[in-house]
Amino acid sequence: MKNEGAEGEEGARSNTSRRTFLLAGGVTLVAAGVAAAAKLGRAPALLGLGRKSGPRISGGWVNESAAIGHRLRDRAPMPAPRRTVRVPVVIVGGGIAGLSAAWQLDRRGFRDFVLLEMERETGGNARGGENAVSRYPWAAHYVPVPGPRATLARELFRELGVLTDAGWDERTLCFAPQERLFVQGEWQSGLEAELMNSRTGRDELRRFADLIAERRASGEFTIPMALGAPAGSPLDRMSFADWLAANGLRSPAIRWYAEYGTRDDYGALARDTSAWAGVHYYASREAAEQGPLTWPEGNAWIARRLAARVRDRTVTGAPVHRIVRDGTKGWSVRAGDAEYRCEDVIFAAPTFLAPYVIEGARAPGFVYSPWLVANLTLDRRPDERGASPAWDNVLRSDAGLGYVVATHQSLRAREGGPTVWTYYCALANRDPVTERQVLLRSNWSDWVERIMMELEVAHPNIRRCVSHVDIFRIGHAMVRPTVGFLGADARRTREWAPRGIHLAHSDLTGFSLFEEAQYRGVAAADAVLATHQLG
Repeated sequence: MKNEGAEGEEGARSNTSRRTFLLAGGVTLVAAGVAAAAKLGRAPALLGLGRKSGPRISGGWVNESAAIGHRLRDRAPMPAPRRTVRVPVVIVGGGIAGLSAAWQLDRRGFRDFVLLEMERETGGNARGGENAVSRYPWAAHYVPVPGPRATLARELFRELGVLTDAGWDERTLCFAPQERLFVQGEWQSGLEAELMNSRTGRDELRRFADLIAERRASGEFTIPMALGAPAGSPLDRMSFADWLAANGLRSPAIRWYAEYGTRDDYGALARDTSAWAGVHYYASREAAEQGPLTWPEGNAWIARRLAARVRDRTVTGAPVHRIVRDGTKGWSVRAGDAEYRCEDVIFAAPTFLAPYVIEGARAPGFVYSPWLVANLTLDRRPDERGASPAWDNVLRSDAGLGYVVATHQSLRAREGGPTVWTYYCALANRDPVTERQVLLRSNWSDWVERIMMELEVAHPNIRRCVSHVDIFRIGHAMVRPTVGFLGADARRTREWAPRGIHLAHSDLTGFSLFEEAQYRGVAAADAVLATHQLG
């Protein structure tokens, strides 16, 4: 489906998405845009795939920083501080939440703060990379077009020039075709393709769409979720799988389709996800969503612009290893060889780290999903059949989530030349602890082979096209909204975080989304501004 009004160098776009399809309650075959979350980095190796398989593939693991987290977990000795810095506010963590807190403080005129980031680059789950072919995401790669209730996101996009009085910048709206599914031996348009191929499938999809439309009309499902979610929703006390079954949605096709959403956003199977969260994935967006918004490097485009505004107050390569009380009102934040003495701490790092770092903090008991993300550099486009190459390309399987094409936003890159694919795999089939252990012990070459075997079902000569594969393994990629998560006491930070510590990570909501991270970061900044009588 083409948008006739979208012209110019890059061509037409579709303004329909999978969520839009469900929100509108219609049953049509569409090409859409939605995908996954979490990515980063770099490292070297070679894999000989043999004469039959193709040329040698270079690459390796990237951003291997698990050792730092394990030192915190094991409470290993850390270097004593050799210098002291006094500053009113310290932001711990430079992901979207921390950068959003800094953005809010800065634009309200409060600039006496420092942002500490463990990695060499800020961005967290919104980082990106670049090679001779293209920029590409090592992290979250899109933002659904924010609706009118997502005021903070809209304010930021106005500042960045993405939203103007004339509307959304056409260059940032995902070009068509947006989504396709490899099923029954060929690529077909839209993730609904399998369901659309039978009367039973169409009936189930219509039923699912009607249920989602009904839930959306309730006003309960919002982004940010704090604007609408009641803590005691009955849906939160059952799994998404049970909700599907209770509503007569039982066929393998509809279950795969619905569960793709929970694997996509939560890294979890439907049986391990709160029904409220499962419904939220589909019911929280606007009915006429025209996006998503995307860039070759994904959400790193946003993160880098936020980071540039506070670069003079940012310290990278500075893992915070201890936050202790400093007198009766202040805090001592120890990072590297420095001690930062402050009045308030905005803790925008993942909340599971808090008990290991913050004196007096309690464990929230959240479950986190492990992920694996790979960036594949292709010297040429592989063979395929069916629907044209899309931005989001999904294979009908229970393995990976498919791949996103970094060069999709450029027509010049669609002519068969080099490209970069970002492949996602949510490790959801076993319990997260087991998946993390297996992931940590796995070999890069084994994962390359697994990815090649998965993709060659749809691209028979893929091995002859790929020259480089970098892989990022993320043990705690995103929080998992398990059954009962919405009503969990641990989400109510005032009940367990020490005074003067403002928790800001998106994991408090259960959703690893840009809008949630931004909202939490801004809310923490507003709390700090209130104590300093600013804002």
